[in-house]
Amino acid sequence: VQLVESGGGSVQAGGSLRLSCAASAHISGSVCMGFFRQAPGKEREAIATIYVGSGTASNSDSVEDRFTVSRDPVANTVYLQMDNLKLEDTASYICAATYEVAPAYCTIARAHFKWWGQGTQVTVS
Repeated sequence: VQLVESGGGSVQAGGSLRLSCAASAHISGSVCMGFFRQAPGKEREAIATIYVGSGTASNSDSVEDRFTVSRDPVANTVYLQMDNLKLEDTASYICAATYEVAPAYCTIARAHFKWWGQGTQVTVS
């Protein structure tokens, strides 16, 4: 499975961006998708997951409810809507995918992602 992110760019603090992650294969109900980010000199951080079948989603505490993850199985795409962006949100945003048997396993703490995108840069100034 290949994953391609898009939608990154430069935005002023307080602004919004919507990232897309398109999968090369059909994302079925048992697919778990996630968004991560990595800033220079920092470790990769998981920020959101979504279980494609049910739409069950979770966010990390660092983004709270400013970010919203959603999916469109018909388009084989997941989205990350980012609102009220802050300087500390500047990073490369990477999406990932894996199969999980149930939504309970599609969480930041429990999911083990197998496929990764290349990332898209988000710069907040």
